[in-house]
Amino acid sequence: MLDATRSPLHPIARDTLLAALDEGWADPRRLHREGRRARLLLDRARESVAASIGARPDELSFHPSAEHALLAGVRGLAHARRRTGSRVVTSAVDRQVLLDEAYAVDPGSAPLPVDRDGRVNPASVAASLAEETPAVLVALQQANGEVGTSQPVADVHSVCRSAAVPLLVDATASLGRVDPPRAYDALVGDAATVAGPPVGVLTVRTGTRFDLPGPRWEPEHGREPADPWVPLALAAAEAWQQAEAARAAEAESARELVDRIRAAARAVPDVEVVGDPVDRLPHVVTFSALYVDGESIVDALDREHGLAVASGSACTSSRLEPSHVLAAMGALTHGNVRVTLPLAAVAPHREVEVDRLCRALPGVIADLRSRLGVDDL
Repeated sequence: MLDATRSPLHPIARDTLLAALDEGWADPRRLHREGRRARLLLDRARESVAASIGARPDELSFHPSAEHALLAGVRGLAHARRRTGSRVVTSAVDRQVLLDEAYAVDPGSAPLPVDRDGRVNPASVAASLAEETPAVLVALQQANGEVGTSQPVADVHSVCRSAAVPLLVDATASLGRVDPPRAYDALVGDAATVAGPPVGVLTVRTGTRFDLPGPRWEPEHGREPADPWVPLALAAAEAWQQAEAARAAEAESARELVDRIRAAARAVPDVEVVGDPVDRLPHVVTFSALYVDGESIVDALDREHGLAVASGSACTSSRLEPSHVLAAMGALTHGNVRVTLPLAAVAPHREVEVDRLCRALPGVIADLRSRLGVDDL
């Protein structure tokens, strides 16, 4: 398994989930004993996640998915500043759900360009915020989940503070894998990134204006219409806690494995490895092979070698459409292969699979090119 945008649950998170099925099944809003127990467990889960990411428990809310958390963050920040304007500033490599939401809020908005590594220039953010049409917020990734490139979050936050515009940081691909960002007004994470269930979290810094449109809800600081299912929240908290404890060693190991993949891919003729080679997520690598399509490479690696990798955009991979991230970077958009390493805790044989991938890659690409009659180009 070398496609860990979703992975098996961390063993300890799985045990926590199973135990919580007996202890935390009740509605945490009920006043009976089971309800009070569920409330206590939910509060503990919130405190644990908040501690793992450097936030306060009263700033953090649980959501059904990372996408729900992102949408709640954008909508709450934008609606709170609706008298200022409607423009949401994003980059061309942000998740599709953010780009779609920014367009829905203001159809006239256009995402900011990026360089060849997929990085935003803080000066372009400053220029955008200086435009005549006011911006209500800036949304930026901590690091790109497709090519791994880290974004200048601290510098962009300084720009935002000077312009009195809040910054939402999308850390759904990075939280738990690298140091959590400290410079933000709102932060979004995904427990699936650390081998937890696909539970989203949203942190809104105290003092940040936040007001979702529509009726005022009670659960999750008014950010969700219903309380989370407590067993999932507990499993998510356990996954983050385990990831935090092993983060330094995990990052070092994953970076070394990804460096092997990068070197093996670069050694194949007409293959482009994309993203910053140094300032990046430790567990993500993407490369593109000329003359062949990514789906064929993925299929051959799976069928002939039992290796699971991905292709296409990281946030729309099921549609097998060209990656908007690679297009924005000016990179090859076909022949695209993405590896997202799972945590060692759920993939103890990942080093063996990486070595198999590195050995198989030249032959797979050569064979596909041969079938197309382009092997001698």
